[in-house]
Amino acid sequence: MSEDPLQLLWSPRSPFVRKVMIVLHETGLTDRVETIRAVASMAKVSPDILQHNPLGKIPVLLTADQGAIYDSPVICEYLDSVHNGTRLFPSDSVERLVALRRQALGDGLLDVLLMLRNEAGRPDGTPSPSYLAGFEQKIVAALAALEREAPALDDSAYGIGHIAIGCALGYLDFRFTDRDWRGAHPALAGWHARFEARPSALATMPGDESAA
Repeated sequence: MSEDPLQLLWSPRSPFVRKVMIVLHETGLTDRVETIRAVASMAKVSPDILQHNPLGKIPVLLTADQGAIYDSPVICEYLDSVHNGTRLFPSDSVERLVALRRQALGDGLLDVLLMLRNEAGRPDGTPSPSYLAGFEQKIVAALAALEREAPALDDSAYGIGHIAIGCALGYLDFRFTDRDWRGAHPALAGWHARFEARPSALATMPGDESAA
């Protein structure tokens, strides 16, 4: 295992950065990583990020042996390969497929929430009603699917799928505070409460900063 120091382009508001930070805590790698404050925006591309990730997005992990690694699924799998504990990405092919599908659902829900927030906050004040309605349909469908999956989440070993789903629901709480998703999804709400009680989740709660 390489012991070279790692640098992470980081923001306290990014749910995808939080996903990586939770993996760092779960794998015991936090002491090897230096976080570097970075601001990513759809409207204004950061040259500092662009030099490492041509897509201008965070997180980006800077390594001595592999160069710049992006985005969160790739970073998380890389980190899971350089520690000696229990793997967050299962080696069994069937379990791995389930974990990757869950990660895709969590990350996909995050993408929809980010697009919804950007569309609703358009500078010209004229969001597209059809776009907003489409985003809403996808959010409703994703939450319904997660409600059905909640018992299986509790019964399976904690891994990357759990982390991605937990970060998506955490972002829903962080940016859409007026949305009562728990009332219609009691099983998912119970699972998420247990997720947020983990030390790794408590250490990475999202936050706002005036410099964001």
